[in-house]
Amino acid sequence: MSRHTEADAERMPTPTEVEILLVEDNPNDVELTLRALTKHRLANKVLVARDGVEALEFLLGESPTVSLPKVILLDLKLPKVDGLEVLRRLRESDRTKAIPVVVLTSSQEEPDIAASYRLGANSYIVKPVDFEAFVRAVADVGLYWLLLNERPP
Repeated sequence: MSRHTEADAERMPTPTEVEILLVEDNPNDVELTLRALTKHRLANKVLVARDGVEALEFLLGESPTVSLPKVILLDLKLPKVDGLEVLRRLRESDRTKAIPVVVLTSSQEEPDIAASYRLGANSYIVKPVDFEAFVRAVADVGLYWLLLNERPP
């Protein structure tokens, strides 16, 4: 499991205080996402999983001391286990089925969008190509899911 670099100037999160789990294998997209969250002071509790297996191990693993993130930003095109399979497994587990999952991907394919919602995604966002639009989209997602959204108890 990788931790971020952009917000390392503050303090690295421990697995027990993660607010956002970013599941992304592309290092450039990881960096852009972390920059966007850092710019809006939302990145101090982000953990990065570089593939679907890492994400599932963190979320569904055996450790009872790990608190769950407030939101998961999930890419679909992942190595080892793809994002749709990660989403399916998260929704099957009582432990993780209520965690908001935002699919943040480059895929605009209708089958990917339909499958994501059918499997329980809370939102589907196509990664903007423009840097400023990307920063704005990620910041809006972070602000909404971390600050505005009311989670179940």
